[in-house]
Amino acid sequence: MIACTMDGSHLCVEYNGLLLIDHCPARPFVIVGNGETDIDMYRGNFFFSERSFTTHPLTSYSITESVIEGVLYYKVVFHDDLRSVTCSLHELDDRLHISFETGGVTFNRFLLNFFACETEHVYGCGEQFSYLDLRGRSFPLWTQEQGVGRNKETAITRIADEQDKAGGDYYTTFYPQPTFVSSRGYFLHAETYCFATFDFSDPQRHNLLFWEVPQEVVIGRKETLIDVVSDISALLGRQRPLPKWCYDGVILGIQGGTEACLKKLDKMRSAGVHVCGIWAQDWQGEKHTTFGKRLRWNWQWDEALYPGLDTTIQELGRQGVCFLGYINPYVLAGAPLFKNAEECGYLARSGNGGTYLVDFGEFDAGIVDFTNEQACRWYCDVIERELIGFGLSGWMADFGEYLPTDCILSDGSSPLGMHNAWPGMWAQINREAVEGSGRADDILYFMRAGNARSLTACPMMWAGDQNVDWSEDDGLPSALTGTLSLAMSGMGLCHSDIGGYTTLYGMHRTKELLLRWCEFSAFSPLMRTHEGNRPSENWQFDGDEDTIAHFARMSGLHVALKPYLESIVRINSERGIPVMRPVFLHYPCEPFFDCSDAYMLGEDLLVAPVMEPGAVSRSLILPDEHWVDLFSGSEVCGGYRLIAAPIGFPPVFYRKESVWSDLFRSISERFGGLNGWR
Repeated sequence: MIACTMDGSHLCVEYNGLLLIDHCPARPFVIVGNGETDIDMYRGNFFFSERSFTTHPLTSYSITESVIEGVLYYKVVFHDDLRSVTCSLHELDDRLHISFETGGVTFNRFLLNFFACETEHVYGCGEQFSYLDLRGRSFPLWTQEQGVGRNKETAITRIADEQDKAGGDYYTTFYPQPTFVSSRGYFLHAETYCFATFDFSDPQRHNLLFWEVPQEVVIGRKETLIDVVSDISALLGRQRPLPKWCYDGVILGIQGGTEACLKKLDKMRSAGVHVCGIWAQDWQGEKHTTFGKRLRWNWQWDEALYPGLDTTIQELGRQGVCFLGYINPYVLAGAPLFKNAEECGYLARSGNGGTYLVDFGEFDAGIVDFTNEQACRWYCDVIERELIGFGLSGWMADFGEYLPTDCILSDGSSPLGMHNAWPGMWAQINREAVEGSGRADDILYFMRAGNARSLTACPMMWAGDQNVDWSEDDGLPSALTGTLSLAMSGMGLCHSDIGGYTTLYGMHRTKELLLRWCEFSAFSPLMRTHEGNRPSENWQFDGDEDTIAHFARMSGLHVALKPYLESIVRINSERGIPVMRPVFLHYPCEPFFDCSDAYMLGEDLLVAPVMEPGAVSRSLILPDEHWVDLFSGSEVCGGYRLIAAPIGFPPVFYRKESVWSDLFRSISERFGGLNGWR
C-alpha cells in the first residue's frame, strides 16, 4: 500500500510501511540537469572527463490521486519556476512502480534521492568485487574491463595504470546493474541501461544519478531478505538449471592442440581425477602478444592446431567428457568471418563510413552490430554451425564490454545509450543459438559481462579475470565477493577460474593458491580451471603428484555433492534463491551483514574458504545453530571459532538438522580424517 503524507513543503511517501521518499526543499527528491562528458576508451578501460554539468533542484510539489481500471495512482509533480517532472506512483504485482514524465523537455542528468538511515546496509549493483556492503561509497555503473589490481593504493594497480592504463578501481566491473537491496527489507531496480552512479555515501539519502530519465523505478518490499532477492528475479527473470554433466567433475582448461588435451586428460583421469569436460579456448587458433597467449578470433575449427578434433570430440563424449570452446562478439580483422560480415554490412561503422576497428592489444577486431537483425541472425548461425554443429558442448562467451561510444550502429541508436545494454544483447544471441539448435538442456555457456537481461539469457556467469594472487580487490577473495554481490542482484549462478587468470608485472600463480582456489571451487556450482594468460609462469593442475591428488580429492567431493547441488540449482531456477548466498540471507543480524569471506551453499552448508597465504587455520563466527564439521564430524554450536584448516580441509559445516544430513555424513566418512578443530 502506498501512503503519502504532506506537511507544507515536506512530502513523505511510504510503501507497505517503509519510508522511501522524504522530500523537502533542502533535500529534494528530484534534481534535473544536463551535462557534457568526454569519454575515452583504451582496450576496454574507459576514462570520463566532465566538461559541464548544470543541475536544477525541483523543490516544490503538488499531488493528485486517481483510480484507473481499479488501480490507485498518485501523481506528484515536482517543479521549480521553469521545469517540472511528473512522478506517477502505483502498485503492480505487489511492487511499487514509479514512472516519470518531463513534458517533452530533455534531461541527460536525472538525480533521485531516496530515504536512507545510518544503520542501513546495501548490496548488489551487479557484480562488485571489492565490497559486498556498498554503504559509504559511490558506484559508477558502466560495463568495462575490471582492471588489474583494482585498488589505487596498491603497487600492482599503479604499475598497470602507468604501463597500460589498466589499473581499474574498486567500482570497475564487467557486470553493472542498477539494482540494489537494502537491509531495511526492499530492493530497488531502475529500468535503464544508461550510465548511472549509485551513491550510498550519504547517511540520510541514497543518491541515484542517471544519464537519462529512466523508464521506471521498481521497488519490491518483503518481510525477509531472502524473499527480497527472490522477488528481483521474479521481476527480471531466472536462470535455467545446469546441464547434468556439469556436476560430474572438473572442467579442465587445456590449450595447445588435440594431443596436448588428450595427454593431460589421460594423466588426470588415471590419477583418479573426475573430469566432466575439457575447455580448450584456442580450439579456433592462437595468437601471441606481449600480454601473453591470446586467441585467433575467427570462430572456426583450427585443423592445424587441433587435427582430428571432430572425431575426438565424439569419442570423448562416449567417455563422458564434454568438449568446450570459446567465442566473443568480435571478429578478427582480415579473417574469413570478418570478411564475410564486412561484405554483408554486419559490423559497426566508424565516422568515416568504414568498419570500426577496436584495438584489443596488438590486434584489431570488428564489432558485430547487434542492432542489425540480420547481423544477429548471422551470428546465431555462426554459433549453431561452427560451435554447436561441430560438436562443442559449451563455450566461454567472453567480452561484451567494449562497445565504443563513438561508433555508428545500424539502427541509429546512440552507442552511449547502448553500451551497458550490449552484454545482455550478446547473452541473448547465445541463448537464441542454443535454443534454435534444440540443445538448451545440455549446452553450457558462461560469461563475464552482464546486465539485468542476463538473468534470463545467461545460464552461468564467471567472475572474470582475477589476478593470480590473494589480493582483496582482484585476487581469490574478490571472486567470492563478486559472486555474493551478483547473488544480491538476482543472478544465482556464478563460478571463477580456478587459480585466477591475470599474470602480469611479476605475478605468478603459486601451488598453494591453486590448491586453495580448487577447494573453494569444489563448493560452488561449477569447477573449471584456467592456465592464465602466461601459462608457463603459473602452477598448473598437473604440476606435481600432490597437486593432481588434490584435484582428485576435490573433484570427487564435488561429484559427491551432486544431489545437493542439483537441488539448490533447481531452487534458483524456480524461486530465484541463489546457489552461493551471503550468510545474512539466512541469519540477518550482525556480524553477518558485513561477512564477505564465508557463505552459505544452499541453506544447509556454511563454507569458509581459506583465502590467505600460509594459513593453516582461520577464524569465523558460526550462526546460532547446531553445526557439524564436514571433515571432522565434530558437533559445535554457534559463536566464534578458530578452525584448523590444512590444505584439503577447508572449514565447511552442515546444519545438524538438515534434510541432507545423511548425504553430508556419508561425505564426511569418505573425505574426512581431520582430527579435532579449535
